[in-house]
Parts: sequence; C-alpha cells; structure tokens
Amino acid sequence: MRTFLVVWSGQLVSQIGTAMSTFALLIWIYERTGRATTVALLGFSWFVPVIALAPLAGVWIDRHDRRRIMLLADTGAAVMTIGVLVLYAGGHLEVWHLYVAEAISGICWAFQGPAYTAATTMLLPSRHYARAAGLRSVATFGADAVAPFLAGVVVVALGIAGVLVIDLLTFLVAVATLVTVRIPRPPEVPEAHDATPSGFREELRVGFQYIRVRRGLLALLGIYTGINLFAALTYYAILPPMILARTARGTLALASVQSALGAGAVAGGVLMGVWGGPQRRIHGVLAGAATSFLAGDLLFAIGRTLPVWLVAAFVGAFFVPVIMASDLAIWQSKVPPSLQGRVFSIRSSVRMSTMPLGYLLGGVLADGWFEPAMMAGGSLTAAFGWLVGLGPGAGMGVMFLFTAVAGTAMSLAGYLFRAVRNVESDGVLVSGERLGRAP
Repeated sequence: MRTFLVVWSGQLVSQIGTAMSTFALLIWIYERTGRATTVALLGFSWFVPVIALAPLAGVWIDRHDRRRIMLLADTGAAVMTIGVLVLYAGGHLEVWHLYVAEAISGICWAFQGPAYTAATTMLLPSRHYARAAGLRSVATFGADAVAPFLAGVVVVALGIAGVLVIDLLTFLVAVATLVTVRIPRPPEVPEAHDATPSGFREELRVGFQYIRVRRGLLALLGIYTGINLFAALTYYAILPPMILARTARGTLALASVQSALGAGAVAGGVLMGVWGGPQRRIHGVLAGAATSFLAGDLLFAIGRTLPVWLVAAFVGAFFVPVIMASDLAIWQSKVPPSLQGRVFSIRSSVRMSTMPLGYLLGGVLADGWFEPAMMAGGSLTAAFGWLVGLGPGAGMGVMFLFTAVAGTAMSLAGYLFRAVRNVESDGVLVSGERLGRAP
C-alpha cells in the first residue's frame, strides 16, 4: 500500500496540473468560437487515438515493465504541453493545434491508464482493489474540484502560459515519484511473448478471447459502454457550453459547477476508500449508475440557476467513483495479472468506443437542432418549454432530460440478465483461489 500511495500522490499532483490547463484552454476555445461543437471536438480528438491504440498498447504493457511505460507516457504528455506553451507564447496557437494536442494526450493515456491499473494489481491484495480504485477517483475528481479555481487565479496572475508552466512542473512530480518506486512484474508465463508479428497478433487475440467467452464480463462491458455514450453526449460534450450559454458566458458559474462535480466525486471516492464498496460489487455499478443518471442529469435538465446546478453536479458525480471502483474491482478479481495489460486495454478501448460518437452528436445536435428548437417559437418549446425553459441553453437541457431517462433505464436493465447479476460468482475468480470454467 505504501508504494501505491507514493505513485498515487504523484499522479494526483500531475492530474491537478492537467485539469488546470484543460479548464483554461476550454475557456479560451469557447471564447474564440462560441460553439458547443468546437468544445466537444476536444474530447473527440482525445478518445479516437485511445480507442485505436489501447488494444495494441495492452500487449506492450504485458510484455514490458509497467512502471517504465508510465514514465514514458508521462514524458510524452509533458512534451505535448511544451509544444502548446511554445505556440501560445509565440502568439501562434490555433484551435486545431489543441485538437492535435488532445490526440497526443490520448495516445499517451492509451499506454499510461491500463499500465497504472495493471501495476496496482501487482501492488495490492484483492481486498484493497475497490479502495485503491476509490483513491484513484479521489485523485482524478479532486483535481477537477480544485483546478478551475486554481486555473482562474493563475490566469489572472500569470496568464494561460503560467497555467501551462505549472502543468509541466506537476509532470515532473509524477515522474519523480515513479522513479523512486519498484513495481513487481507479474509471474512469467513460459513462451508467453513471441517477438514475431504473428506472435503479437496471437497475444492480442488472447485478450479479446478472454472477454468474449465470459458472458458476464462481456455483458458488463456492453452496459458500461452505453453508460459512457450517454455521459459523453451530455456531461462531457455540452455541460460547459450549457452553463456558459445560460449564464451569458459566466466563467465563475462554470468553475463552480466543475468544482462541485469534482467535490461530489471526491466525496464518493473517499467513501469507497474507507468503505470498500458493496459486498456485491455489481450493485455499485448498476444501482450507482441509475442513481447518478436520475439525480444528476434530471436536475441539470430542469435547473436554471446556479444552486440547482451545484446540487446536480455534486449528487450526480458522487456515485461515479462507486461505479468505477466497483466495476474495476470486478475485472481485477476476474483477470489473471499476466493478462491484465491486454484485457484492460481492450476493455478501455471498447468502453470508450461510443464516446467520440457522443461528443460529435452532443455538439452537432445542440448547435444544429435542440438549441434552435428551444428558442422562442421553436418546434420543441410547446413540449418542453414548461420544464426546461426557453432561450440559450434550454435545448441542451432537453438533451440532459433524454439521458436522465435513457441512462437510468439502461442501467437498471442490467439486472434482467443473469450473467450480469452473477458476474462475480460465475467462472474464474483470480483473487478467490477458485479456478475453473468460464461462464
């Protein structure tokens, strides 16, 4: 646990710096364009390389030292930030440069994220998997909670260039913590790694096959993929533009909502870190997702003032670490450590496969249909105006209403399938010392 906490603390600092620069550049790009689509394309640019490269990265993660892969990925992200800083300082930064930067960041994460998860398995006993996932949520969402206000202060004092410099310094902290620790490698499987192209393809096929023949994991993966689609459609793609539209570009209101999202997730992560989650972790995934959609999305849909949005952000985000930690603990307990690089990378790629679509649809539908339809005299005002209001941002409120209903229904539908309900008890349990058939 001590080694894990050292690595975790370095990643926490780095994530704060990254979240600061992301927030500052998000405001910069929206002020230049004023369109939801341009903001949504930032996320699209990040997810596409992750989806494309994650399965291939998984083979490398299982072949090589996971700590070294994390070091190289952090270094690559730092080089990308240096490029953005140079362009901005020289007055040459354009919107498309940020799309390229996000793509490079996604490439780095395709290696770093699964390597971090697989390394955690080697550092901790299975009883701490959910707690570790909760602490990782604290780091991720804690950064989101404090970054907007820190970024606002630094932008006023030092400008966007100052935020980017701080981001670079936090990368150094992450690298320093990784250099000081040793992460055990999984037990070697004889002749597991073949250096030939056919051997590489076979190792990749083994990762896909492991998931395919386990119906519970496959169905759980499908549900989580749907959750990510709805989350990308609203929370990730159009939440910032909706808040900015409904507050006449009130950056302080957006910072407050973003921080409330982070604070809610931190509270949920702390709960998971202390509690460890429900005994049957599938309840943490399905019931947690349904509650998050129903409470968070619905309040964002009907809310028209900052206090309502703050409640929506906190409540909706509170259950996200419960969902993430419960899901990750299930996978860690079901997949042998020697396969986790491949399996977790494929898992990440599949789960994220719908998110670029969500980002594109979110921006395009908001700008092209829902927003015009909710202006005075628009085609949807009679049906939804009484609930979400009219004018700028109201169309995006209707989109949140849709994901509240659809996301809740999809999450609860998981209980209808036996393979999902019993995913923890069926088949191979790596941590439970029960080896046998695949469900």
